[in-house]
Amino acid sequence: MTQPDIESISTQLESDSLRDRMVALASLRHVSATDALPLIKKVLNDESLQIRSMAVFALGVKPTDESFPLLLDILTNEPDYGIRADAAGALGYLEDPRAFEPLVRTFYEDTDWLVRFSAAVSLGNLKDPRAYDVLIQALNSEEVVLHQAAIAALGEIKAVEAVDHILRFAQSDDWLVRQRLAEALSNLPTPKSVSALKYLEKDSHPQVAESARIGLERLGNPQ
Repeated sequence: MTQPDIESISTQLESDSLRDRMVALASLRHVSATDALPLIKKVLNDESLQIRSMAVFALGVKPTDESFPLLLDILTNEPDYGIRADAAGALGYLEDPRAFEPLVRTFYEDTDWLVRFSAAVSLGNLKDPRAYDVLIQALNSEEVVLHQAAIAALGEIKAVEAVDHILRFAQSDDWLVRQRLAEALSNLPTPKSVSALKYLEKDSHPQVAESARIGLERLGNPQ
């Protein structure tokens, strides 16, 4: 594939047309991270939240030395909760261990559930076992999506000691919670995990049952 014209993308990012700017940002997938960075920075404060969201995401998938400090500043100072959530998610894409403490602080201090959800997901992406305590706390949240994020992340950090804590969600009313549980258990090899997966393999929702079947195979217990 031919290299996109950087000058053309730069000009398009200054267009009054929202669609033009979106197309320009999307075309950055074919541009190196180094070349993309100044273009991304041009629209980090765009009047359109959709454009800003795309730009923040791009910082995570086009990592440079500036990505971490830029995302940290957005996570800390951005008034819009959606953009803060995007920044928390993008920090997870970077898989930079420096993001651990800011993400934990965000989980505890941010007042919006979506931001806390993104922080929990990203803590899983970092695969840092220090996230255990905050993720266990997330299991007690009133927000079901936080249960989903925390269960998945505990699987990502391979927290075998969390099995007893997450098994209580085997009968959750939310099938996505049950699916995340099946997926997480496949990373947590214990006898209780195998028993729970055999139970979830009979789940009424086909995606939960399939995830449990795959989990059992992964643990060396094909059914």
